[in-house]
Amino acid sequence: MIKYIKHWVLLAILIVLLSLFFYFRLYRYLSFESLKSNRELLLAWSQRYYAWIVLGFMAIYIIVVACFIPGATFLTLTSGFMFGIGLGTLLVIVSATIGAFIVFLAVELALREWVAKKTLKWLKLMEQGFQRNAFSYLLFLRLVPLFPFWLVNIIPALLGVSKRTFVIATFIGIIPGSFVYVLVGNGLGRVFDANEAPNLGIIFDPKVFFPLLALALLSLVPVIYKTIQRRQDSSMPRKRS
Repeated sequence: MIKYIKHWVLLAILIVLLSLFFYFRLYRYLSFESLKSNRELLLAWSQRYYAWIVLGFMAIYIIVVACFIPGATFLTLTSGFMFGIGLGTLLVIVSATIGAFIVFLAVELALREWVAKKTLKWLKLMEQGFQRNAFSYLLFLRLVPLFPFWLVNIIPALLGVSKRTFVIATFIGIIPGSFVYVLVGNGLGRVFDANEAPNLGIIFDPKVFFPLLALALLSLVPVIYKTIQRRQDSSMPRKRS
């Protein structure tokens, strides 16, 4: 019983933090209106307490991702606004990967054993296929901006993907999308001065979306190759001894 409870502790903590976030209405601070009204103060703090602001930003980003709090896109743009394109992208990638891994770990501890006991044929086939090509599948899911980030944190944990594969595929896969939003965020000052709103749909602009889709499809080449090779091997007649 105690072992069972321990498995749920991390997930329970994340759920409690999410509840507190909405109870205290902290979502008010994850808005462009709030950023616009406090931008001079934030920029002054970032110059005076640079290291602390960087660490604080990363901590907030990790919590937002780990607790399923809606606001990661806003924070990504804020990173570009406050830290520039290079450092801003790096902070987002590292923070998002850590937050995603916390979710992965929490779900794996709480639910993986239960899923593994299921004997449904389609679930077992899906599990085997995902584990066999986990890196390629994960990279594809991360690169295509059509799949919710939180969902891609959960599914691999339920299907037994290794921690190392999850972290590496997540880190690499979120680089292009993060860079695009950080780039937009870097120009927020001009957007605020013009009293306009940032273009959050830029990721679906054909000039951005199709290159991302091409990269995602490229990540599936190893899967396609393995599938063709496996079919050729199974169709070849076996030599009699």
